[in-house]
Amino acid sequence: MGRWEPNARGRLEQAAMDLFIERGFEQVTVAEIAGRAGLTERTFFRYFADKREVLFWGQGPLRELLVSTVAGAPDSMAPIDAVAAALEAAGAMLQERREHARRRQAVIAANTGLQERELIKLASLASALADALRRRGVGDPAASLTAEAGIAVFKIAFERWVNETGEADLPLLIRASLDDLRTVTAAV
Repeated sequence: MGRWEPNARGRLEQAAMDLFIERGFEQVTVAEIAGRAGLTERTFFRYFADKREVLFWGQGPLRELLVSTVAGAPDSMAPIDAVAAALEAAGAMLQERREHARRRQAVIAANTGLQERELIKLASLASALADALRRRGVGDPAASLTAEAGIAVFKIAFERWVNETGEADLPLLIRASLDDLRTVTAAV
């Protein structure tokens, strides 16, 4: 193996996903992932703390995008609309990686520990959104409620997007899910 390998992170991620799909998350070792990618275990650990991180490493950039979009929304924008804009921006970012998202979700769905980690990730994103809303002057419980509702909308839209066979647009599904929420809450 060469000392420097281009796109090591991408190759490790691809190798891990292939192995997780083929054999299941629990049955795959870091050594096997590195070997499949043509790299060493040491290289793997330069990019990922453990094999779970292959599935969750993008949380930081996603959080930054959500928070910066809420922060940059016009002051006149309603809190739920600022959150919707952030979720649509995240959806646009994820749109290019639909097949990867489908494979990732299949691995997570097959493992309860990974499902728990996904829920923790979503709770962390909701907390970050609520903090961003508070910085905009939205008080509690409105900030927390808006953020949690936004994450619920995102979760429903994301599940539809990865599970449907049509070429649906994730930002459109987010908007449609938010419209559904508005419809049911207005009917009360």
